[in-house]
Amino acid sequence: MAQFTRRHMLAGATGLALAGAGRAWAEDLPAYEKELYEPAKHEGELTWYSGQLSAETSEAVGRGFTERFPGVKVNVVRSTSQVAFQRLSQDMRAQAPQCDVFASTDFGHYSFLKRQGALMQFRPHNADGLLDNLKISDPDNYYQSSYMGLYLLAYNTQKVAEADAPKTWLDVLDPRWKDQIAVGHPGYSGAIGMWAVQMRKMYGWDYYTRLERNHPLIGRSSEDPVTALNAGERSIGVAVPLGTTLLSSSRGNPIKIVYPTDGGLATPTPAAILSNAPHPNAAKLFMEYVTGPQYSAVIRKYFNETLRPDVPSPDGAASLATVRIISPTQAEAEKGVPEVREMWRDTFGV
Repeated sequence: MAQFTRRHMLAGATGLALAGAGRAWAEDLPAYEKELYEPAKHEGELTWYSGQLSAETSEAVGRGFTERFPGVKVNVVRSTSQVAFQRLSQDMRAQAPQCDVFASTDFGHYSFLKRQGALMQFRPHNADGLLDNLKISDPDNYYQSSYMGLYLLAYNTQKVAEADAPKTWLDVLDPRWKDQIAVGHPGYSGAIGMWAVQMRKMYGWDYYTRLERNHPLIGRSSEDPVTALNAGERSIGVAVPLGTTLLSSSRGNPIKIVYPTDGGLATPTPAAILSNAPHPNAAKLFMEYVTGPQYSAVIRKYFNETLRPDVPSPDGAASLATVRIISPTQAEAEKGVPEVREMWRDTFGV
């Protein structure tokens, strides 16, 4: 997987201007968006299976799209990535297409769907403006970058002193954290599946047998540990998303992010249009939006990493140039996630 390059930061005014432009942009669309907008208005809507962003952020993206393209509604179907994929698989088996755009944090989903002939070939014009390492997701243009997640550690500041907080993924194995850890589940969350593959790659499956001894609270989503930390149910969150954690902290919750020194898990993952999309023109227009500056301006408000050099990183996030990045390859994810799901159930009993 490509290494991250240093983001070329523009003046802060750029982000403010992007965030406030809204409806004015709809009056002056580039030709390639105008060409898609008219038939998209006739379709009137699209359905987006969203497994990458939180429910709140996904709904904000949907509103932002409709503000830019009045008359085209986004039906946001938010779930964890594995649940979104299961739902899509059910649609495919029933030959009852529902989804127009599919977005998952499990990169392995896309190579599988591509082989099945389930994806539409389309490359958005706006993809030319993405960060260099995100411009080409698939050389055949069946999927395109739409998310750059970073998954880290976090702790409840009312329960754990900063000096005592875990600094590495291995630190959470310390018996001192027994009954204090919260984590998601690779059977539901694509990001947790990617994390499980990466930890196995770095430390072997013994990492998880030792983690089990600390009796972690296992939710579904990678966001569930943030909820547990906010409620004081647990002290340490493992593999939590940067965006959700920083957003929670900005709202006054006693939670702080930790960038593990052995590497923050990056999941630069794509979105794709289904080959049998019920609303193909609206889906293409949505992909233009996702790769354009307006989408990055919206997700930035919710502390997610932006996809473009002309939209600054979210407030409170470390520069990616200073973060050690770890991530499985697409091939490792496709093969490894199903394996770790089964091993996880054997080890943790859930």
